[in-house]
Amino acid sequence: MKSYNIAVIGGDGTGPEVVREAIKVLDATSAKFGLKLNYTDYDIGGERYLKTGEILPDSVIAELRQFPAILLGAIGHPDVKPGILEKGILLRTRFELEQYINLRPVKLYDERFCPLKDKKPEDIDFVVVRENNEGLYTGSGGFVFKGTPHEVAIQESVNTRRGVERCLRYAFEYTRKRNKDKKLTLSGKTNVLTFAFDLWERAFHEIGQKDFPDIKRDYAHVDATTMWFVKNPEWFDVIVTDNMFGDIITDLGAMVQGGMGIAAGGNINPQGASMFEPIGGSAPKYTGQNVINPLAAICAGQMMLDFLGETAAAKSIETAVIKVVRENIKSLAAGKMGYTTTQVGDLVAATLA
Repeated sequence: MKSYNIAVIGGDGTGPEVVREAIKVLDATSAKFGLKLNYTDYDIGGERYLKTGEILPDSVIAELRQFPAILLGAIGHPDVKPGILEKGILLRTRFELEQYINLRPVKLYDERFCPLKDKKPEDIDFVVVRENNEGLYTGSGGFVFKGTPHEVAIQESVNTRRGVERCLRYAFEYTRKRNKDKKLTLSGKTNVLTFAFDLWERAFHEIGQKDFPDIKRDYAHVDATTMWFVKNPEWFDVIVTDNMFGDIITDLGAMVQGGMGIAAGGNINPQGASMFEPIGGSAPKYTGQNVINPLAAICAGQMMLDFLGETAAAKSIETAVIKVVRENIKSLAAGKMGYTTTQVGDLVAATLA
């Protein structure tokens, strides 16, 4: 029996509720496929910070390095100033564990939930590969004359050849493995960001020509990318982009696929501890009401199994989610699903069994 040690961070708000359902489905999958998942829970988030002043102790980061995968519920607390938990937990984990890829599948399971006219599941099936350790999110920059009428704020985008190249190589390899249209689109802003995206574009074509001649290369400005997400999402197979642009276009991708209730993502270190999460946030106003949609967390668990190499088990979760979405769910929005959070987890687990 294959055994995997998994770190679990329920986090804030509805995070623990959706993680509970994800684990329920993972356990059902494990029973079916002869796997053993050993969970270790970590009390990290807003409540701990408010009680103790601790955000993410060094000892916890050291422990997280030892796990192949981390399942995260959500980070974000209404009583904590924005930025403290996000930087102190999410960004620190991504940076220190070198989770340099943010992987976001955008896949429509049921056309009822797509806000785009006449688009069907076969039209919306692409993946965004976002660079996750550099760009504007490194915190490089600062203030001059802060708090005065002459205040200057500088935020610098950091793009290294190493960081750009490893992201691009992952995207090319992923496109090849996905084996759909075998087309990789670089989304950037070469006409304005003439330093950062000159590097991205040159590396993109150099790597593609030399090592991935079987992959079609395409380019789109990020503003055009957002237009085509809405008008012609079927044009895309795999998209690769920098940290900031990836953050923006993946939220649009979530809406195109039906909303935050179904959108999952992975923070990937291909050789180390990787973290999987629903991307919708902590939704504190729904905490404890048993109405939040757990499908995004369940899909995060599916991505985690796929990352661990348990492809068949992961596929079975996706198949069960698609069946439940198409046959049972009335809406992907919190409180409108026609079922409670717990019941949706039960439905997916029962479908698997």
